[in-house]
Amino acid sequence: MDFKDKIAIAISKKLRVGKKEIFDVIEVPPDDKLGDFSFPCFKFAGKNKPAEIANDLSKKIKISFIDKIEVKGPYLNFFVNKKNLAESVLSSVFKEKENYGRLKLSNKKVMVEFSQANTHKAFHVGHIRGTSLGESISRILDFCGNEVVRANYQGDTGMHVAKWIWCYQKYHSKDKLVEDEAWIAHIYVDAVKRLSENPEFQKEVDDINRKLESKEDLKLNALWNKTRLLSLGALSKIYKDLDTKFDEYFFESHVEKKGKEISKKLVKKKIAEISDEATIMRLEDYNLGVWVLLRSDGTVLYSAKDLALAEEKFMKHKIQKAVYVVGKEQEMHFHQLFKTLEIMEFKQAKNCQYVPVSEVRLPHGKMSSRTGDNVLYSDFKNELIKAAKKEILKREKLNDSDLEKRALAIAVASMKYSMLNQGNNKTIVFDKDNAMKFEGDTGPYLQYTYARACSILRKSKKKKSLYAHSISDKETSLLKKIYDFPMVVKKSFTELDPSPIANYSHGLAKSFNEFYNSCKVIGDKEEVFRLSLVEAFKITLGNALYLLGIKALNKM
Repeated sequence: MDFKDKIAIAISKKLRVGKKEIFDVIEVPPDDKLGDFSFPCFKFAGKNKPAEIANDLSKKIKISFIDKIEVKGPYLNFFVNKKNLAESVLSSVFKEKENYGRLKLSNKKVMVEFSQANTHKAFHVGHIRGTSLGESISRILDFCGNEVVRANYQGDTGMHVAKWIWCYQKYHSKDKLVEDEAWIAHIYVDAVKRLSENPEFQKEVDDINRKLESKEDLKLNALWNKTRLLSLGALSKIYKDLDTKFDEYFFESHVEKKGKEISKKLVKKKIAEISDEATIMRLEDYNLGVWVLLRSDGTVLYSAKDLALAEEKFMKHKIQKAVYVVGKEQEMHFHQLFKTLEIMEFKQAKNCQYVPVSEVRLPHGKMSSRTGDNVLYSDFKNELIKAAKKEILKREKLNDSDLEKRALAIAVASMKYSMLNQGNNKTIVFDKDNAMKFEGDTGPYLQYTYARACSILRKSKKKKSLYAHSISDKETSLLKKIYDFPMVVKKSFTELDPSPIANYSHGLAKSFNEFYNSCKVIGDKEEVFRLSLVEAFKITLGNALYLLGIKALNKM
């Protein structure tokens, strides 16, 4: 039963206003003492005062599951019968189980592009945010009725690759090529350092970049291909850790040729122009400056490649919407991309959506894969796993294999939650010590609370019941939290932002622990009802954790 929906129907009949119009203004009061739902009468007062409307409605409305309707000035506050609340919430959760909270809000084929970790560079803590965000958004879109295609667009060509290969050939040719994130990152950082000290070497890098694009040098091309595969192999291990799988991999090398062709066509159509031998889009009339498609030497830039990628996404994969989960520093680029697609009369331009991902900073400043001033994923993971093992062994002795698996799940929860519990547009100052805590507003706290619920359920063999002789305030608070879950999912879907679900999960876990500390479950006269409440909590938190991409653990 949707209480809010029923209340909206009752009010709409009395006011003779559409149900949706009423539904949209019904609120959940900030304090339980003000009721479970509140209807502000301002909008519907007309000639009468809002307080008069509220008072009049309170006398006319009768709803079976409402214990009390209270007037507070212009507000009409509804108090739901606790037993009705319990029966309705618990029956809904048990009927839907892993589908509890699932909504049919849309039915499109949506491609979510995220992560975009370049070959020949480090995968650092900042990448964890984009990857975690993209995976969570994909799960939310799927949960709300869409067919989701996960895509990863990776830079495997361009100046960063040319710098890496230049440095390897010139200074590290005797090093053994290895499929290791840290080693690969080390070469790139060294390249940037040497070029900053000796700018004249940039001509050598430019020559390598040109040869890589033309593929005229077979030996150079072979080295590029080998090191590219090593980079991709190192990244695939990270994606496995993060429980992320991609349906489509796009690479810059595959759209270079098409990007160049599109750029030339735009010049012929007089949409783009040649300026100082470079191919550009003049977007000043839209306050978007000049967008360069091809360099003066003819090599292709990200801009032209993204035009080709957009065509491939919609034409080849037949999607109806493209979501780009990309760093906020590229916001101007995406405004330029979408405007150019519109000017080109690309029919699907309006179905492209950009989700900006703000930076992850260290306490002393911005991270950079160029300077090496970052936290590598591998180092971060190992530190978190070490801390997780220490906590696990305080509670239980496990064999090495099980210990490693559980510690990895806890480490990933630490990473992901710290990246998802704040809005996409908010810069995160990454604090390693806080991310590793096993209490408070953290991923491991959610896992620990889920495991606690599992432990309670293992200890009792009694059948569960939806009915209670009496329901305490702590039980009511937990029931209301569980009831809220579908509305929170809808909010995250609408905003393409997992943080509402992350924050809700923490509030839900906190509410459960308050219930657990004040209400005895095993051996109490209300045991069968409270077991149902524990089970419903477990299902709801499990679904929330799934949407965040965090593994629910039966034991901690």
